[in-house]
Amino acid sequence: MIKLNQITSFLDNYLDTKNVKDGSWNGLQVEGKEEVEKIMFAVDAGMETFEKAVEINADMIVVHHGMFWQGVNPCVKGYTKDRVQFLLKNGIYLYASHLPLDKHPIVGNNAQLIKLLGFEKDKEFGMYAGDFISFTGKTDNPKTIKEIESILKKEIGATCKTLPFGKEQISTIAVCSGGGGYSQLVEAMDCGVDLYLTGDSTEMYHFIKDSKFNVIFAGHHATETVGVKALSKIVEKELNVKTIFVDIPTGL
Repeated sequence: MIKLNQITSFLDNYLDTKNVKDGSWNGLQVEGKEEVEKIMFAVDAGMETFEKAVEINADMIVVHHGMFWQGVNPCVKGYTKDRVQFLLKNGIYLYASHLPLDKHPIVGNNAQLIKLLGFEKDKEFGMYAGDFISFTGKTDNPKTIKEIESILKKEIGATCKTLPFGKEQISTIAVCSGGGGYSQLVEAMDCGVDLYLTGDSTEMYHFIKDSKFNVIFAGHHATETVGVKALSKIVEKELNVKTIFVDIPTGL
């Protein structure tokens, strides 16, 4: 078993949590038992996730999307009360890491997606609140869009919506996991990359087509499974604690 403060100190430092501006209250969100034997990693906080943690006897859950966000009513009532009550009753800790996990240069969602596709990180990308949260990638062995779609489907179960209006051979890419929007698309175009990969699809069809650009929307959930999965392996290795990644797909 391991003490909670050892885990939270490691995560806070490794992810540089305090130095990342975010709308999520990153870090420990709910306290549980005094010691931790097994940590479950998942994308989202929610009752389905919490019930799975109880089922597999996890003492702590680390998620990308936590329960508490700035600008959202902080009152513990309704479904928030049910969630907190369930965690407290079962003595389960909840730790959240949103943008710190997106932008991390090693285990971050964006860095992991670039690595997964066989590219190497090149330049910082994805400006948010005065800081970059992602990267562009490059390769000396160009891939077709079909090859990239195939990797995403095989490795993360992505159902891709693709707008293939640019180059057929992809040697440079810009990535923004989850909810990359219009500003990141324009930034990707300005970077001169061959392809922009993100999660959420938005109404950009004619803009992308007329710009002769390539975009893949691979799903918010799917593109954000890679970070928590990679982080779980680091935590297990560095802290000698049992970890398990559990995927609870949302279809989004």
